[in-house]
Amino acid sequence: MNMAVPPAPSFDQNAAETFVEKIGDIVNSGAVSVMLSIGHRAGLFDTLAALPPSTSIEIAEAAALSERYVREWLAVMVTAGIVDYAPKAQRYHLPDERAACLTRNAPLGNMAVYAQFIPMSGAVEDRILECFKTGEGTRYDNYSCFHAIMAEDSAQNVVAQLFDAVLPLADGLAARLEAGIDVLDAGCGAGGTLVAMAARYPNSRFTGYDLCPDAVATAQQSAAAADTSNLRFEVRDLTGFSEPESYDLITSFDAIHDQKDPQSVLAGIHGALRPGGLHLMQDIGGSALLENNRDFPFAAFLYTASCMHCMPVSLGQGGAGLGTMWGWETAERMLGEAGFRSIERHILDHDPMNVWFVSDKN
Repeated sequence: MNMAVPPAPSFDQNAAETFVEKIGDIVNSGAVSVMLSIGHRAGLFDTLAALPPSTSIEIAEAAALSERYVREWLAVMVTAGIVDYAPKAQRYHLPDERAACLTRNAPLGNMAVYAQFIPMSGAVEDRILECFKTGEGTRYDNYSCFHAIMAEDSAQNVVAQLFDAVLPLADGLAARLEAGIDVLDAGCGAGGTLVAMAARYPNSRFTGYDLCPDAVATAQQSAAAADTSNLRFEVRDLTGFSEPESYDLITSFDAIHDQKDPQSVLAGIHGALRPGGLHLMQDIGGSALLENNRDFPFAAFLYTASCMHCMPVSLGQGGAGLGTMWGWETAERMLGEAGFRSIERHILDHDPMNVWFVSDKN
């Protein structure tokens, strides 16, 4: 009997097998990301960093968690090369060099904060699949813990460098804040930046607007805890924003691209500034052109965040859906079209992912 010989593949077999390995690594890393999020939220990285090499029982007791779950989580961390394991002693250890980017207040920044976006995205996957079919969008309340994650992100990317690196981008701004000016944070989220500024500059007056009631409630609690009398927060949709010549400084941190109509918000910000007023804006520093972002830090992660959150929440408001990677070129153009004539673009040496714009109303 003659056996049919299967046809030779019409593709490069070695290249295909190499690509299979790449996809396998991606899937494996995705699973690790979920466990990084668990470890961060459960405080396990902080616990491990404070302990000598310890058993799973000792780690669970120190973290006040179930040992069986902790042991399974540790298995992921060991096989991922994050936690060291001594089999004979059955002890686990997180070296200082790895804790340096995995704990709260980590000296290199806490990368586990960003791992939380992976399970958050998975939780809305069914809704996003429907949006692929209908072209509709989502609501902020579709995303559990979103504002808590963004508050952590803001704490290490904005608040931590606010006084030493961010405010000095505008000459003389710190002195003006010390003397006393009116400040608005447009899209304030949980309010950490304004709380820090209000405490630092008691002669200035600070207002924060955000669309989401849960974020504003958190901001109000933080302001009360800080015992600041020069600060207020309000739930406010910035669509059609208009408060002519009411502020000397308006900030917007990672907020404009999510808006229903970013161009009108920027125009409203321009109109709300007094003569000589400043707009300080931070956003993702990627390009508007996909081909320019091949080597941009965390580009695939940022496009994922855009597809799963930033783009659909804008579309859900009937907006433009510009997305996270709307590009610094788009932002700069829109600032000009809003009426700003002096626009400075900055990238901080230690933070290649973000772009900062200082725009003078004059």
